[in-house]
Amino acid sequence: MVDLPGITRVPVKGQPENIYEQISGMIMKYIKPQESIILNVLSATVDFTTCESIRMSRQVDKTGERTLAVVTKADMAPEGLLQKVTADDVSNGLGYVCVRNRVGEETYEEARDQEELLFKTHPMLSMIDENIVGLPVLAQKLIHIQTTMISRCLPEIVRKIKHKMETADLELKKLPMVMTSTGEALMTLMDIIASAKESLLRILIQGDFSEFPDNHGMHGTARLADMLSKFSDDLQAKPKQVREFLMDEIKVLEECKCVGLPNFIPRSAFMAILSQHVDDIHAKPVEFIKNIWDYIEVVLSSIITKYSENFPQVQPSIKRAGRNLMSKIKEQSVDRVIQIVEMEKLTDYTCSPEYMKSWTEKIDAQKSFVDAVLNDKMKPDSFSVNGFGSVKISHLREYHAHLLQQAFDMKMRITSYWKIVLRRIVDNLALYLQLSVKYLVNTQFQKEIVAEMVDPKGGGGVERMLEESPSVASKREKLKKSIKVLKESKDAVAAIVDQ
Repeated sequence: MVDLPGITRVPVKGQPENIYEQISGMIMKYIKPQESIILNVLSATVDFTTCESIRMSRQVDKTGERTLAVVTKADMAPEGLLQKVTADDVSNGLGYVCVRNRVGEETYEEARDQEELLFKTHPMLSMIDENIVGLPVLAQKLIHIQTTMISRCLPEIVRKIKHKMETADLELKKLPMVMTSTGEALMTLMDIIASAKESLLRILIQGDFSEFPDNHGMHGTARLADMLSKFSDDLQAKPKQVREFLMDEIKVLEECKCVGLPNFIPRSAFMAILSQHVDDIHAKPVEFIKNIWDYIEVVLSSIITKYSENFPQVQPSIKRAGRNLMSKIKEQSVDRVIQIVEMEKLTDYTCSPEYMKSWTEKIDAQKSFVDAVLNDKMKPDSFSVNGFGSVKISHLREYHAHLLQQAFDMKMRITSYWKIVLRRIVDNLALYLQLSVKYLVNTQFQKEIVAEMVDPKGGGGVERMLEESPSVASKREKLKKSIKVLKESKDAVAAIVDQ
């Protein structure tokens, strides 16, 4: 039972200026818990609806189910008291009890006798139900309310204690073992690495997402496939025609011409156009491989965090090793991708029969195209070309027939070959990606982490695991004591519930 202070709005001499806030905060602290019974003491001489204590209790007990009002000084203001306690304008769910305070030097027994006489003989107070008057009635009501509250609240208290026990037990199980030697620390480190490696193997290679069923960001093989598919679509998307049809080819042919027969396309011209095409897409594969390793780094960091969370003393070192590994692989991968792309500038080669098939289909329109440009008396502005749709041709009439033939031929050749080049780049990157990820998981990951952890310059992770062991042992003992105390409390409360 907590006897709370009365509410003071105006500080008197020696009291702090915020006395109201201090007392209000103290009162709210004790009446807010759902297990508390609020005994609201009201003077019969005041209007209940204006009482500050009523306002505060209603803030935490809106239905009044745990608020009981005690009306004091009933003998000093009997007029209208019956209406006050029966109307219940302030919604006290547990009702009212009217009492008479002791007067002067009365003993407890004398005060009770006078109280009983008052409520039996007074013309106004005697009309109040005898079940809500007198201190003995108040005592019985409180006993009954307390018993009801205990029977209702204790099962929940048992549940909360049980939950705390389970939480403490889980935390205890998560604590690392106490390590007393370098050998034990190394074994623990290797267990962390092995668990993380197995997880990475499932996520990035095997496509097993059972460890993170609801986190799509950790479904590695699926996300890598999505990124590769998007890159392929973006790389092979038909570019917008920003320059006039055949003008690039014509300009290159004019610069690569030499003394010789006119119906031969200089190989240097073809390679120059090919080199332009490669330069135009050069940045896309590099950006793709960077994005790939950025994603893998996020996955790697999540896995390292998960499997080293019980070893905060070494987690930063392991994470740093992971970041260093990713930085190194990303740099190597960018260099390799640049090589893959640059190789396409070296020569024009494919063993795919698709090149000749595609070029043959497209070159058939060469004669009709040149005729439309130079010989058609209607001088059409456009011409339909297989694979290009309708293209403007009016700007080509100033050039000779043999140059147009060469430019058209080279356009069809480069178009047919370029499709093969783009697919080859995608295929090479896909194969390189698979190989790199496999090498990362199976070899590089373990090697880099171990090197970081045993190197004193890298933070001496193994030594730090040993240094932290005493604090781990202390935490383990504290948790064991907490679990013991909680178990004893649970058993004690359960026994009360049974009674």
